[in-house]
Amino acid sequence: MDYFETVKARHSIRAFQTKPVEEEKVRRIIETINLAPSAGDLQAYEVVVVKDPERKNELARNALDQDFVAEAPVCLIFLACPERSSRKYGRRGSELYCIQDTTIAASYAQLAATALGLASTWVGAFDEDAVARTIEASRNRRPIAMLPIGYPAEAPEFTPRRAIAEIASSETSGNPYPFSFTDRSYERLLWKP
Repeated sequence: MDYFETVKARHSIRAFQTKPVEEEKVRRIIETINLAPSAGDLQAYEVVVVKDPERKNELARNALDQDFVAEAPVCLIFLACPERSSRKYGRRGSELYCIQDTTIAASYAQLAATALGLASTWVGAFDEDAVARTIEASRNRRPIAMLPIGYPAEAPEFTPRRAIAEIASSETSGNPYPFSFTDRSYERLLWKP
């Protein structure tokens, strides 16, 4: 699957088959995470791979009882490492860049999973302290996102998207970017008031 097809194919999936995810695919996702860009190439994040059913059940409880977290064969927990970024960038590194690094890494993981025929969904609603305790993260690590991954057991419909003119500006904010569609099939995904 080429990059643009991968992006189009990625959807938030909250129902997973019981089929395990092959270790080779988990390895490829982690290799892709390692290639993600980061501020100063510091990679101010860590990823915890969770497969243990009891730990995934606890993570699901930590995530406001979102049971699909436990149902996915694999759950990746993305942790920001503020001190790693602050050494070079000070306060901005510890408050922003490490968060950006972590979310970029999670985004790369989502696209890698999709390219490998897997599904995922971004989970951001959770008790940070409880998640940190569940995965035994050190105090200087901050859980930012959870990414349950597995083979999809559902095929959701496309979600509408806003018009390009509403999200892209040219030179200054609010000055619409002159955009014309090259792929007319995308128009059906646009948000319509």
